[in-house]
Amino acid sequence: MDQARQVFSVDLLERFAAKGRGVITCMAAGNDVIVLGTSKGWVIRHDFGVGDSHEFDLTVGRPGEQYIHGVFVDPGGSHCITCVTGSGGSDTFYIHAKWSKPRILSKLKGLVVNAVAWNRQQITDASTKEVILGMDNGQLHEISVDEKDKREKYIKFLFELSELPEAFTGLQMETASVSTGTRYYLMAVTPTRLYSFTGIGSLEAVFAKYLDRAVHFMELPGEIPNSELHFFIKQRRAVHFAWLSGAGIYHGGLNFGATHSFPDGDENFLENKALLDYLRLCEGSEALKPSSFAVSEFHFLLLIANKVKVVNRISEQIIEELQFDQTSESLSRGIIGLCSDVTAGLFYAYDQNSIFQVSVNDEGRDMWKVYLDIKDYAAALANCRDQLQRDQVYLVQAEAAFASREFLRASSFFAKINYVLSFEEITLKFIGVGEQDALRTFLLRKLDNLTKDDKCQITMISTWAAELYLDKINRLLLEDDTALENRNSECYAIIKEFRAFLSDCKDVLDEATTMKLLESYGRVEELVYFASLKEQYEIVVHHYVQQGEAKKALEVLQKPAVPIDLQYKFAPDLIMLDAYETVESWMTRKDLNPRKLIPAMMRYSNEPHAKNETHEVIKYLEFCVHRLHNEDPGVHNLLLSLYAKQEDDSALLRFLQCKFGKGRENGPEFFYDPKYALRLCLKAKRMRACVHIYSMMSMHEEAVALALQVDPELAMAEADKVEDDEDLRKKLWLMVAKHVVEQEKGAKRENIRRAIAFLKETDGLLKIEDILPFFPDFALIDDFKEAICSSLEDYNKQIEQLKQEMNDATHGADNIRNDISALAHRYAVIERDEECGVCRRKILTVSGEYRMTRGYASTGPMAPFYVFPCGHAFHAECLIAHVTRCTNESQAEYILDLQKRLTLLGSETRRDQTGGLNEDSITSVTPAEKLRSQLDDAIASECPFCGDLMIREISLPFILPEEAQQVTSWEIKPNLANQRSLSLPV
Repeated sequence: MDQARQVFSVDLLERFAAKGRGVITCMAAGNDVIVLGTSKGWVIRHDFGVGDSHEFDLTVGRPGEQYIHGVFVDPGGSHCITCVTGSGGSDTFYIHAKWSKPRILSKLKGLVVNAVAWNRQQITDASTKEVILGMDNGQLHEISVDEKDKREKYIKFLFELSELPEAFTGLQMETASVSTGTRYYLMAVTPTRLYSFTGIGSLEAVFAKYLDRAVHFMELPGEIPNSELHFFIKQRRAVHFAWLSGAGIYHGGLNFGATHSFPDGDENFLENKALLDYLRLCEGSEALKPSSFAVSEFHFLLLIANKVKVVNRISEQIIEELQFDQTSESLSRGIIGLCSDVTAGLFYAYDQNSIFQVSVNDEGRDMWKVYLDIKDYAAALANCRDQLQRDQVYLVQAEAAFASREFLRASSFFAKINYVLSFEEITLKFIGVGEQDALRTFLLRKLDNLTKDDKCQITMISTWAAELYLDKINRLLLEDDTALENRNSECYAIIKEFRAFLSDCKDVLDEATTMKLLESYGRVEELVYFASLKEQYEIVVHHYVQQGEAKKALEVLQKPAVPIDLQYKFAPDLIMLDAYETVESWMTRKDLNPRKLIPAMMRYSNEPHAKNETHEVIKYLEFCVHRLHNEDPGVHNLLLSLYAKQEDDSALLRFLQCKFGKGRENGPEFFYDPKYALRLCLKAKRMRACVHIYSMMSMHEEAVALALQVDPELAMAEADKVEDDEDLRKKLWLMVAKHVVEQEKGAKRENIRRAIAFLKETDGLLKIEDILPFFPDFALIDDFKEAICSSLEDYNKQIEQLKQEMNDATHGADNIRNDISALAHRYAVIERDEECGVCRRKILTVSGEYRMTRGYASTGPMAPFYVFPCGHAFHAECLIAHVTRCTNESQAEYILDLQKRLTLLGSETRRDQTGGLNEDSITSVTPAEKLRSQLDDAIASECPFCGDLMIREISLPFILPEEAQQVTSWEIKPNLANQRSLSLPV
């Protein structure tokens, strides 16, 4: 075999590993730690992880020659149990990796330890936990050692072979946690038998139950002096075992927690057992038995003669032979044994002086071929490394199924192939044998295996698969045209499957091609189904309309994704098919524009309907007008026209009386066209409605005239509606009166009485003289005596009332004249010490400081002043300054402007000293006096201290914005320079 392709390779690890302490007799390894036993009773521990070694002399205190019978290392490399044998008997020692001296296990004195089973799940660096020792005399003992105690915790006897006492040569233990505790699984071998023990609890309890029951064992013929038992450990769990027996290598899988068990209740955890006969390993007639062996994941390493033969565990074929570079001294005895380091995944071989390392190089790389050769396809696929290897497995499976005419199964395997066979070759295979169903299955499986990037290939394969579905459906229908009626038929199942295919592939199928394909095969229902998947709702709705299934069509139109234009397009057909369902569907949607539905509603309205039938269009229009508050004139006009066609005009009148715009400010009361409504009602002879429309159009005369033809009471009501035009109202009532007088039939006196009664209904609007012209000239006045007298009395009352009003007006004029005369003599008393409210100087003081105020006449030596009823007095100049300062800017400018204009006009008209006004001044006012009056109104309309001016000043800030600079002058700043520090005694 090519060296580059070899799975196992041998390298010399240590040439003189015994270090002159004798020759190597035994070896064990774990976690890069190798422990050797020599013929002179020495134990040498090589730690390749840290690169050091330690030597332990176990012959101290023992007479005669001693040699190491066996060494046993745990998987972590921390614990070591060794057995030394000599002329003085046997002793067992325990060595920890941290100890410099071994500890003898005195309770095991005289017992030869052949095998050790470690508790791999629970062992730690500080404690061995439970350890089982297999003795040369067929006994099993349990031991536990803690590193800190420097001695064993306990040593217990567990079991002894009584039926066939033999030496235990191999032990392996596994544990599993269950709800009731820990379950132990133990396998032990002797030269001829394989024993299995299992139980829950302590080890002592597990073996105690075998005192009164038989132990399960497998016995094989032949003997072998060096029987061995090995587990292969993967992820800290044993997965399969191998026993080197006299008949061959007995091996199999381990299933801890298996449900199958022995008849006595013990769990049977061995499965897939097999025996590798030694005859398969030799070329000659005589089979050579291995002297030692090791187990990897897929291979056995068998030490035969001076070579290691690597045998595949699955195929049982020798794949390699390993040679060793031995020294001449060791060559005579050859390789002594093999051991494995399950933690590091390495194997070791040793002779008398040297240690050889056997490395594994990807031993599972060709296992897919091995499994494929034995037709274990699942295992072959599990061990494939790439798609090309998987393709070869699938190809073998597919060819085998195809050869056995299992075409559907073959199509599934062919669909998984990507490289070794082309798509065209596979399809031609099925076409060649006429297997359309298998071809369809292959295409569907191929679609599942393609990626989203293969868009073109996906579309083509999907289209081909769709055509194969259609062909299958048609062939089944040709065979049995009643197949669609039977839900259990193959045709029904295929159609259901085809629809699921369309649903899954709707995004990859070409829309136009697929629809044309469905149409060509006559599959209308599938065409509609695919159209709905592709959201081609027009096709779907059209189909349902053609089939007369309005309810299904409406269900499609109700979907949110359906364009609203389809509602308008199919509305005429749907309302003719099922008006009730159509209108109910419309009423569930608020986004419809009723104006666009008018053609459909008009088409429905033109059809004859039974008298008692609910008019669906009217129901929908009422919903739009009253619930949706639609304001479209077309909708209102259509509803009005439908009302006009009804025999009962009550609904029409209610509609005309509704004020639809009452919720809007300045909104119209109605939205229909009144002229159109009037014309429609006149045509339909709905006179009451016409009267109402005339009234709304403010054509009251026409309304009353038409109402008189229908009902005089209606005419009276219409005449009474006019309230803001008294003349028109009287005219309308005269029309009614004339009609009443002219239409009354019977005795003349009776007619007059009715006319007089009508006058009372007008609430005095009409008088007897208004209706007298309507009576004939020859009517006797006696008949109107009471009415005429009553009218004359009313006129007399009106004349008296007018006289009283004239007297009241004359008396009021006299009072006004008296008030004007009183104003000329009004005065106020000023105290001598009275002060000005602004400058605080005396009002009556004569001083040179006061000058003539601008625009005022001289009042003698005193300055002009104002006195208010509240008692406050102000100099004119002070009052002007105060009001100008406190009022707003525009008012202040107005006051200053008046004062300026007074100054320009001069003092043409002056006041007298008392400040009074003569009678001539009232009748003739000069421009200066007019300006002075305006100024008086501006500044002296109210007292500035008692009126609104003072109230408005409350809201003004105490410090005005223009006085902000003065605020800083009020601040008190500390004078640091003048401050003195005072020392206070403590």
